[in-house]
Amino acid sequence: MTDIVYAGNAGKDAALDRGWLLGHFKDPSDLRHSEDVEIKWGVHPKGDERAHWVTGEDRTALQVLVSGRFRVDFPGRSVVLAEQGDYVVWGRGVDHSWYAEEESVVLTVRWPSVPGYAVADADADAEQDGSGAQDTGS
Repeated sequence: MTDIVYAGNAGKDAALDRGWLLGHFKDPSDLRHSEDVEIKWGVHPKGDERAHWVTGEDRTALQVLVSGRFRVDFPGRSVVLAEQGDYVVWGRGVDHSWYAEEESVVLTVRWPSVPGYAVADADADAEQDGSGAQDTGS
């Protein structure tokens, strides 16, 4: 039954793939491969921030605070996730950025899982997520 059930640990598995637990970028033979949704377990030290704003987003996103204090910035508005379970949802086309006000763990769900999605980053050596996106968060 290993091909129809996968059990793991988000912290350990996320460390192997820049936080990503599920998405189109996983091998098609992996049960965690999905073209419908991406899930990330993001561990952010205090002061961690997105290098650049995401513009022209093609996905809908949900971020849920597991621990810490995490701010998500939108044009003209910021949302602070301060209590475990606080969450924010935004739709396609919504520009955004983020900042970890305290050491934080954030679960991010994005849909659909879009191959080739790229976000410009100031650091040419920035790590890329498995989709080819230069991504330090969501």
